[in-house]
Amino acid sequence: MYESIGQITNQTNKKIIYFLNSKLEVFDITLEQWNVLLKLSQENKINQKQLAHKVDKDEPTLARILNILERKGLVVRQPSKEDKRAFCLNLTDKGVSLKKKIEPFFGSLFEIIISGVAIEEIEIYKRVLMKINNNINIKHVGKK
Repeated sequence: MYESIGQITNQTNKKIIYFLNSKLEVFDITLEQWNVLLKLSQENKINQKQLAHKVDKDEPTLARILNILERKGLVVRQPSKEDKRAFCLNLTDKGVSLKKKIEPFFGSLFEIIISGVAIEEIEIYKRVLMKINNNINIKHVGKK
């Protein structure tokens, strides 16, 4: 039973990521980049360490994603007023515009993903996933 839960979860996760990445290609952005862009749109002027925690990425991985987003003109790093060694991250106007285009598109993709699944089933699924996440967090506090 445990093996099949892990296999199904892993397989479904990979399929969702592949599906979303293939559809996001039209915007020249990956799912990882989109997650960072979305979080920055919700919390502008955040520092890199805080953002890494919020998007569940280690700092070197996030730095690579930010470098790409910066090259694309979607994000800008500005020196922090509080800590000269740190940077505050902000979306550019181009980043805000792209976010506004992708958000409804992304919603339509999830409608495809969950078609035929009742709202009640989605709620149960989310509760189960949260319980599993909490179990892992409780048993492995501080470990990543």
